[in-house]
Amino acid sequence: MALSTTQSIWRSGGGDQTRTAYCGSGLMAAQFYIADASPATAGTNVAVSSVAGAPALILPSGAVIVSISVTDAGAGTCDIGATGYTSGTADNDFFASALSVAAVGTTSIGSVVTGAPLTEMSYVTVTDNTSASGTVAGVITYFVTDPLVGQQNV
Repeated sequence: MALSTTQSIWRSGGGDQTRTAYCGSGLMAAQFYIADASPATAGTNVAVSSVAGAPALILPSGAVIVSISVTDAGAGTCDIGATGYTSGTADNDFFASALSVAAVGTTSIGSVVTGAPLTEMSYVTVTDNTSASGTVAGVITYFVTDPLVGQQNV
């Protein structure tokens, strides 16, 4: 029995019933919404949508952001951070430092998006970096690191 359905499908779809092939991790997407890209306090939680009372965006332990796409631009740049769900430990630019939110576009892992894995389930946060302003919406593309390194049962 596989650890997860998708891992079982990937391995089976590739014809491997012996656990020899590395099954990898699925790429996922999470919508996000920032009501004010110039928050008064560092580490303001990012919401999952613009609907009033929308919940905060929380990513699982092991999540690695691959890219951040801005689909509704504000102005300036901001940092995208993480605050531990249980520990409360904050890192205001854990995911991205000086991410441009001034235009629609995608920023991938590199000098702005860190590609670091979360060590615990965490809130996604925003911190004003250089006069960011306005509402910002988009999609965060990520995967979750595989703690079993592809050795799940078939």
